[in-house]
Amino acid sequence: MRVNAPAAAGEPSATGGQSVANAARRAQIIESAIECIAELGYARASFAQIAQRAGISSTRLISYHFEGKEDLIRAVVHEALRAAAAYMHPLLQAQTSPSAMLATYITSNLDFIRTHPAHIRAVLEIAANTRPEPGVSAVEPDSASPVALLEQLFRQGQEVGEFRAFDPRVMALTLRAAIDAAVGELTARPDLDLDAYARELVALFDRATRKEPT
Repeated sequence: MRVNAPAAAGEPSATGGQSVANAARRAQIIESAIECIAELGYARASFAQIAQRAGISSTRLISYHFEGKEDLIRAVVHEALRAAAAYMHPLLQAQTSPSAMLATYITSNLDFIRTHPAHIRAVLEIAANTRPEPGVSAVEPDSASPVALLEQLFRQGQEVGEFRAFDPRVMALTLRAAIDAAVGELTARPDLDLDAYARELVALFDRATRKEPT
């Protein structure tokens, strides 16, 4: 259980619940951590670098809001996944079939990469440089993870007879890897046409999952 530290200079007391100012400061630190990790890499994204980018006077203000780097990293991952879900969920909810949801999942992911490149790079940096406890993923902490949700979509498509028989977990991992690879491609080739990339993935996974008429 976390024990709140005494309020640092210039910070409101946390007594009685997190204040609006505390929440805003915490969000500012998380956003600065995302930018630092994306730009400098996981290893070089120190509290000092994050504090400088956030425009705060001392790393003690980071320690006030987070128990340590692992706590901050969890918050970064949570925020990146939250932002992606907030962007994609309304688009997915508007679809009426598993195949339409699959196509929208791909295109909305690529759109999110285009509009939030730092979020994606930060999460991939964390995934590549952290070693969570066995059986626990730093990037996918629970059943609401991107891979788990994709696996569920593939199973639903199979259940209604729209997708052919295949291993949903393998297909979900393959699709996530193909989408994540776009980040590296975009870094190496800033002129990458993400719309064309998305169209290719939609066509590829449509053919891979489609149940052919008997």
